[in-house]
Amino acid sequence: MGIGSPGSRPQFTMPFPGGIRAVALTRGSEIPIMGKLIRKEGPMGYEALRRFVPGNAAKEIPPGNPACPVNGRDVYRALAAHETIVMACNIRIPLVVPGIMRAAKELDAVVAFELAKSEGDLKGGYTGMNPEIFVRTLIAAAKKAEFDTPFVIHGDHITVKNTTEAEIEGARALIAAELAAGYTSFAIDASFNEIPDNARITADLAGPIEERKLGLEVEVGEIKSAGTEAHLSTVEEAVELMERLAAAGVQPDLLAINNGSKHGNYLEGEKISIDLERTGQIYRVLHDRFGASIAQHGITGTPLHLIGKFASFGIRKGNVGTQWQNIAHAGLPPELMGRMRDWAKGAGKDIKFATKPFKAEIDAVPASYASRIEKAAYEEAKLLFQAFRAAGTAKIVAGALSAPA
Repeated sequence: MGIGSPGSRPQFTMPFPGGIRAVALTRGSEIPIMGKLIRKEGPMGYEALRRFVPGNAAKEIPPGNPACPVNGRDVYRALAAHETIVMACNIRIPLVVPGIMRAAKELDAVVAFELAKSEGDLKGGYTGMNPEIFVRTLIAAAKKAEFDTPFVIHGDHITVKNTTEAEIEGARALIAAELAAGYTSFAIDASFNEIPDNARITADLAGPIEERKLGLEVEVGEIKSAGTEAHLSTVEEAVELMERLAAAGVQPDLLAINNGSKHGNYLEGEKISIDLERTGQIYRVLHDRFGASIAQHGITGTPLHLIGKFASFGIRKGNVGTQWQNIAHAGLPPELMGRMRDWAKGAGKDIKFATKPFKAEIDAVPASYASRIEKAAYEEAKLLFQAFRAAGTAKIVAGALSAPA
């Protein structure tokens, strides 16, 4: 089984600064926060942070629901000076959400939940969730899990693949729908275009996001799928995009670059090659000149010992998508999974496209299967939060938000 194959992940000891290793996470135990062992007395309560929830998200939270979807910009800026990464989880199958929330609450870690345009556009993408359904799903899960830890709702890869009016207006309509639904952070991806067009399109679409001062991620250097070759982003390309955006009055919090990572499961025998030296070079310029950090895409299948190094190279947001799909698939009833595979084979499509036609059955699996998936997602999320050095980040964000102006 290859490194990126469904259900696989090499297990490595995670190198935290000072040689600290992951430890048991129970009330009263010690947890690694920013490289130091801190006494954990139990999950913090974040009711006071509710006043910082952006208005577009606050209106979606019913009375008595503890959900705390904070502004992505507040999170990215609060954590910019810390060597930690916000884990952004692409939720194609919501059965993994309770486990991720449980791990985030235990570790006091900020987490982002996201869907890309392909996963959750106005017609529901290939997951069957449009922006409104996605937010409603997260808010309901927070209520059930009594989850009050701050989190981000992110619009991932709002792609613009060419310069046609139809393509640009399609992205504009999706951003409007995500704003209306309660998203608190957005990734405009016009990286398929040359940098001048990328900057022009991004600046045009970013207007309503910038007006609300919500989280903004942009991209230079298209990130390819596993099994395909790609061009690594250069410092010069990153600077050109950011300079053009700055001239247009746009200030992104994050820049996604192509540093060798891939989307999806790595193919059998395919080498994982992430250029952290190049990543660090780009980050230093981004940080010094534009106050921005790096967003890392395509983390599924990356060994934990390598993930553990990411934060030292300016990566502050890390996307994990296919891994959660793998976990959900491994826990679904075999008969259902078999029919999904047959459908994908018959349609000549990747298994991810079976999510939408089988959504009703997936959402209604017996409790024993849902519990199995929750447990597996919880265990994986703990490993990833620890590798991302994310334990305690919720407290850092809360402190930054509550500090006097």
